[in-house]
Amino acid sequence: MDMDVLATELAISRATLYRAAGSRDTLLGEVFWAIGRLLIEEASGEVTATGPDRVIGISRQFAELVDSAQQLRAFIAEEPQTAARVLFTTAADVNHRAVDAQLAIFVESGIEGEPGDLRSRAFMYVRTLESVLYGPLLGSGPIAFESAEPALRALLTP
Repeated sequence: MDMDVLATELAISRATLYRAAGSRDTLLGEVFWAIGRLLIEEASGEVTATGPDRVIGISRQFAELVDSAQQLRAFIAEEPQTAARVLFTTAADVNHRAVDAQLAIFVESGIEGEPGDLRSRAFMYVRTLESVLYGPLLGSGPIAFESAEPALRALLTP
């Protein structure tokens, strides 16, 4: 995403764009999160199971949807450092939002635990799922969902 081109297309100055959007990383984070939120909603709507099976089903569907998102894959391949910074650090708040969304999925699915424990488990769950979604970006290469499923399931029980 070229901020100069975006400013021109929006018919605003570059300075106005940066005032409104913050940094390029912040804007990319908003875009990634908007896409992620839509994919979570779509995945959630396709799963009818309950409890841990619902959580795993949503995660599997989400992973398949992310894998088929060609523009996201292209961006990660073309700008791996930017993608890693935006997706995995506090630079754009994507990870924090992903943990909040995962925590909501836990609660909606009936996963029980103390609030602090559930949040910690949601954080670990998201990090494990990221290894499936973004293995090459993390330096681990592709990881099949089935390989990570036992670890994900282990996080669903207190």
